[in-house]
Amino acid sequence: MASSLDTVFSALADPTRRAILTMLLEDDMAVTDVAEPFEMSLAAISKHLMILTKAGLISQEKRGRVKWCKLEPDALRAASVWMQGFGQFEPIHLDAFERFLEVELNDTLPAGDTV
Repeated sequence: MASSLDTVFSALADPTRRAILTMLLEDDMAVTDVAEPFEMSLAAISKHLMILTKAGLISQEKRGRVKWCKLEPDALRAASVWMQGFGQFEPIHLDAFERFLEVELNDTLPAGDTV
């Protein structure tokens, strides 16, 4: 599972690949349509698509002469479950923590000294 997570997170690390996934949320797209909004070559987009495919985040299918890309949302499930494990902790409230430290430190300082 760690290897699979590494591949998914590596694929998600690039902003172009995240943008492609966002585009594919709407519908399947032809590779040329995926490439259109980006200022890079079709070959560069194809490399990004290959990385997304290897990570299992998208699938590619040839329909006639056109290659189509489809989002595979289940591929994010393992990453999502892994990340949710970190949601079990309460967020740290720094203001409250600072007040706590101030009280604790003032209680341990000699009379008349404050933090």
